[in-house]
Amino acid sequence: MAHKNKTNYSPYKARQEARGTTSSTQMGRHKKPELIYELNEANDRLADVFRNHGFDLVTHQQRLQLAQFYRLLMLNQEKENFTRLLKLRDIAIKHFIDSIIITQYTKLQFPLLDVGTGPGFPGIPLKIMFPEEKILLGEGVQRRVEFLKHVRSEMKLKNLDILGRNINQHCVYPVQGAITRAVEDIGNTLGNVINCVQVGGRVYFMKGPGVDPEIKAAKENWSEFYKLVEDVAYTLPQTPHERRLVVYEKIKNRPLPEEDEGEELLMDELSGEEKRRWSHYT
Repeated sequence: MAHKNKTNYSPYKARQEARGTTSSTQMGRHKKPELIYELNEANDRLADVFRNHGFDLVTHQQRLQLAQFYRLLMLNQEKENFTRLLKLRDIAIKHFIDSIIITQYTKLQFPLLDVGTGPGFPGIPLKIMFPEEKILLGEGVQRRVEFLKHVRSEMKLKNLDILGRNINQHCVYPVQGAITRAVEDIGNTLGNVINCVQVGGRVYFMKGPGVDPEIKAAKENWSEFYKLVEDVAYTLPQTPHERRLVVYEKIKNRPLPEEDEGEELLMDELSGEEKRRWSHYT
């Protein structure tokens, strides 16, 4: 049975150590931002970046919230290694635009579960874009969970639940959509969300251009339960950064692995307020 991850264990770092590409000294270091803009200046600079990249999907109020999120991310980066991007322009393009632009190419279904959200991507930018919709952030590393709760409190984000655990087949939270920007293989994620996503629900994968082998393997292993419904290649505006949005629709349920490890137990991991909000969707 899966449990909350109360450590800072990172499978990625474990793989890097096994390959000999990450030393213990390197793991102990992380970059800190040289400059953190105040809220108004960050907002103005975001406006310049969005305008220069032809990105007009956000309102003034939404941009102000993104500027606030930028500041929280950078202020916490001084003690936590949440992102390798430290310049506002890079964050604007590779985090904010990258998270939001998919709404041009697909219609998201809610409640929406962000699988392996890390410090909140794409979940927090999407919550800013869809303030009334239900979004759940799933994250197994406790220090990131605490940061996400801090962001939710500071930004007063409503209808946003934070699940401090790794998402796997034992999770049975009912959602109509799951989204991920993580590097995990498509087939693995489809298996991990199989008992969360309802029939007719969709799983959204934000991938790089070389995703065809994963799509082929997913067809071989998961065609009984999912069908591929969207495959969109695009670039981030005014950049060379290529992306693929791959969307699957769930067409059939799979029996739960163990009946006594179901929703009642997992719901205990939510706070009282989060349980109350989830009761509207169960």
